[in-house]
Amino acid sequence: MLRRASIIGGSGFTGGELLRLLHGHPDMEIAQVTSRKLAGQPIHRSHPNLRGHVDVNYTTPDEVESCDVLFLCMPHGTAANEIERWRSLAPLVIDLSADFRLRDPAAVERWYGEPHPAPQLLGDAVYGLPELHRDQLQGASLVSGVGCNATSMNLALLPLARAGLIKRVICDIKVGSSEAGADPSAGSMHAVRARTARTYSVSGHRHLAEVEQALGDIDIDATITAIDMVRGVLCTAHVEPTESVQMKDLWKLYRGAYTDEPFVRFVADRSGPHRFPDPRVLVGSNHADVGFAIDERSGRIIAISAIDNLMKGAAGSAIQSMNVALGLNETQGLGFPGLHPA
Repeated sequence: MLRRASIIGGSGFTGGELLRLLHGHPDMEIAQVTSRKLAGQPIHRSHPNLRGHVDVNYTTPDEVESCDVLFLCMPHGTAANEIERWRSLAPLVIDLSADFRLRDPAAVERWYGEPHPAPQLLGDAVYGLPELHRDQLQGASLVSGVGCNATSMNLALLPLARAGLIKRVICDIKVGSSEAGADPSAGSMHAVRARTARTYSVSGHRHLAEVEQALGDIDIDATITAIDMVRGVLCTAHVEPTESVQMKDLWKLYRGAYTDEPFVRFVADRSGPHRFPDPRVLVGSNHADVGFAIDERSGRIIAISAIDNLMKGAAGSAIQSMNVALGLNETQGLGFPGLHPA
């Protein structure tokens, strides 16, 4: 029997990817999708790639009925204010905003500048990255989305953090324009974004809170630069290790962490143009590509990861988490390998 999934706020980029994935999922059907601006209009008004595939019109949030899974794709601070209402409509709620990513109410206030409106639920929500919390996701009723930059950092650094090898790390992160969302802003318009590399967050990005929560008390910072790319995150992490390591040690750590992970791939070719992770080859894919190297001169470890920010950094991880929570095959609906060239 197909399970019914609805989306609150489905007209944005992440909502579009959720719709694409749910349409191709053998165990799911799309019930309702909301948009206050586009209520009554067909899905293809905002997602033209779904014309002829998803025959559903937008409705208003007030008209949403009970379903099996409810995805929340709303601006930060919105879902938490009505979370009990949304939870009354579905046994599994997956919130793709930042509202339930952090477990500690004090951390929420420190990083986001205001108290959380439902702090009693922070401990109930499971962070929706199966590579970190697969066991907790099984049977979960409230799942948080993931930050795309946080996901790229977490997957690049997880094996090193678990081994206690990180003394200090600086992450150089390059992102595409879709990270800014579907609503235009002064920094996302084509005249500003095209043909440039523009650093917009020198340090202290909010996604670091998710990394600190996931990896523990490590000395980390990140600089984020917008480049002339639509989809993708490339994280290059420069790690000062706590002790000297060799490449064979890194291979052992990363294989131990990821060999059985269905969506994490190693990229470490000795020659050719694709020796390290490249977000361009991941467009539309839920894969995360990871690679690593050692600077023989300084002993510095360079850990690299690439993801599609709208997939592994948002909708893809949400569907993967849904699969785990419902006891489905974890890879269902996520088999698309990406595009090349893209």
